[in-house]
Amino acid sequence: MRKSLKLGAALSGVLFLVLTGCGQKPPASNAPKGPSPASQAWAKLTNGFIESYLQAQPFFAAQSGRHEFDGQLPDVSNHGIRREIARLHDQRDQLNAVDPKTLEPRERFDREYLLAVVDKDLFWMEKAKSPFSNPAWYTDKLDPDMYLNRNYAPLEVRMKAYIKYARGIPKMVNDIKANLQSPLPKTYVELGIAQYGGFAEFYKKNVEAAFLSVNDHELHTQLADANAAAAAAMDALKQTLEAERSKATDKFALGPDLYAQMVAETERVTLPIEQIETAGRADLERNTAALKAECASYAPKASLAQCVAKVSANKPKAGAVVDAREQLVSLKEFVIANKVVSIPGTDEAMVAEAPPYNRSNAAFIQVPGPYDKGVMSVYNIAPPDPKWSKAEQAAYIPSEASLLFTSVHEVWPGHFLQFLHSNANPSKLEGLWVGYAFAEGWAHYCEEMMYEKGLGKGEPDKHIGQIMDALLRDVRLLSSIGLHTHGMTVAQSEKMFREQAFQDPGNARQQAARGTYDPAYLNYTLGKLMIRKLRTDWVAKHAAAGSAAPADDQALWHDFHDQFLSYGGPPIPLLRKEMLGEEGTLL
Repeated sequence: MRKSLKLGAALSGVLFLVLTGCGQKPPASNAPKGPSPASQAWAKLTNGFIESYLQAQPFFAAQSGRHEFDGQLPDVSNHGIRREIARLHDQRDQLNAVDPKTLEPRERFDREYLLAVVDKDLFWMEKAKSPFSNPAWYTDKLDPDMYLNRNYAPLEVRMKAYIKYARGIPKMVNDIKANLQSPLPKTYVELGIAQYGGFAEFYKKNVEAAFLSVNDHELHTQLADANAAAAAAMDALKQTLEAERSKATDKFALGPDLYAQMVAETERVTLPIEQIETAGRADLERNTAALKAECASYAPKASLAQCVAKVSANKPKAGAVVDAREQLVSLKEFVIANKVVSIPGTDEAMVAEAPPYNRSNAAFIQVPGPYDKGVMSVYNIAPPDPKWSKAEQAAYIPSEASLLFTSVHEVWPGHFLQFLHSNANPSKLEGLWVGYAFAEGWAHYCEEMMYEKGLGKGEPDKHIGQIMDALLRDVRLLSSIGLHTHGMTVAQSEKMFREQAFQDPGNARQQAARGTYDPAYLNYTLGKLMIRKLRTDWVAKHAAAGSAAPADDQALWHDFHDQFLSYGGPPIPLLRKEMLGEEGTLL
């Protein structure tokens, strides 16, 4: 008999005994009631799920703060991938064997949460077949940032963990070579060359400096040997991909059916793709109208492109990294003064230049996981690609206004604050897995919400910076759908980013390419739109119940934000049902 069926039978048996009690009424007791037997069985299953997942994904485990897994890399061989797919199916069978009626309400929610985690992983491995076509699938399984920049342990301890990690790179590289099936799409090839080449350069030039203060000659010898082997392996992988250039194709599209499955199985959004596209286009039109209105006062005689260029020309005086540090101080003060959302704990984020192997996005934040305590988060800002022209490099540097709302997105009250909440969640299950639409939807939602709360009010250039970020994400949604379901070319996508999101050539090229290997980047706008609709409905419900006067809806936003962030990072349709009692209309 399958383990999953045994668990279901055990839960049913337990429930039967609890209900019947041999026909006798138990004696009254004033002692506090503990968890029911069904809840105890559920806790055992969820703990087993977590431990099984961390064992199978040791790099994810170490990043989450389980440092007994330090230095270990996942088995991404063909056999290892097949074994992981089988493990996930078994986990899904066990979860499905549990009768939701035997569980407490939050346990039923967590059951759906875990099923969503399983379905997401299975989609990318089993249906999209990402390990066999997409170099991006491997990137976050390789990032050594935590050993160099996370202060979770003394530097010598992290150096030993890094050496173990580096020693595992040659095998992982061999597995990646064996998995990637020629011919690959052109954009995938170029991504792999940039990222794997970036890893090689990083190993050669940057790692040793991070550990210079460790006074152990033997460790430095081991580090040099491990780094040299890792760099050579990455160089070889880069050369393999360079040889693929002549065979590379334009066949990257998932196709309409698989794309719809992606949205349904990774985000629990079952709306027709046409409806999502219509909502995205409406948001693009709304933001374009807002840009026209703001430019009419900021640069009345200029075209929209000239107005945007005027804002974009105002670059950070001391450079993006230095100015971002100053912005974080004022943004946190704004969040507190305006009662935007609660801030759990006293952690802060540091700002740094992004490492060479991870510059496919202009900015991103690295946040420790729920098992780490008091560990620094790093807000990374990428410099322009030195291979670009001087004009393109200059254009790539964000404007002061754009940088402000990027700092909102990445730190206060975006990703960093959101992960402070998820890491503080008493449920490790809800803290470990934060979905794409939840995380990016929240961070993008925060940009407009902060403007609505007064950030940049009366400063047209600041509002234009916020609108520019919104237009970029709107075009991502439309480009993703176009590239994967309508036959849009990369050149057409790039043109859309330039003309409708007013992106500079370097960013437009980068964003169009990303849409091919990251089709789920529609989740920025999709997540934002679902959160805004949920906020509208939640506020209306609570205002009607007498929590606040209808004209004072913003007074309820703080409580909405706190409740929204209290669930970890589940699919938003699942959270909507939990917060409102029904799924209702998502968009």
